Amino acid sequence: MTVNEYNNCVDKLSDAIFRFLLKNTRDKDLANDLVQDSFMKLWLKRKEVDNKKSKSYLFTTAYHTMIDHFRKHERKDSFDPQVHDVGFNDTGFSDLKHVLDEAIQRLTPIQRAVVMLRDYEGYSYKEIGEITELKEAQVKVYIYRARLFLKNYLVSPEIVF
Repeated sequence: MTVNEYNNCVDKLSDAIFRFLLKNTRDKDLANDLVQDSFMKLWLKRKEVDNKKSKSYLFTTAYHTMIDHFRKHERKDSFDPQVHDVGFNDTGFSDLKHVLDEAIQRLTPIQRAVVMLRDYEGYSYKEIGEITELKEAQVKVYIYRARLFLKNYLVSPEIVF
């Protein structure tokens, strides 16, 4: 990959990578940091990465960078009952986007990632498999289970508004 190809890659893909990471992390600063780390890793490997594979390489790198970050900080962070509370919420919700975001955050990281790649970014099962290093069948199973969870969560009586 040449310097011009790298710069074109940054121009074309930085927003998509940011949106993917932002939806998964819900933290703009963290998403920006992870985007920066992903492009830095691409820069370091630019001579080895084919320009045609740069999109897949970037999403794969961003995904793994995000997972590594979560694993690293999951061990360090103390348990926060506000974040992990799955009990009844009697306040109710009036904003559908908020409800959907809340439901998505309750998914496991891998389920959240594959759903975001499929439903928000529009990737095929095969492309998601390449990004997450999962088999296509595994991707389908994770998406199915995530959608089933979302469906059950969204119709649960605790969140009726």
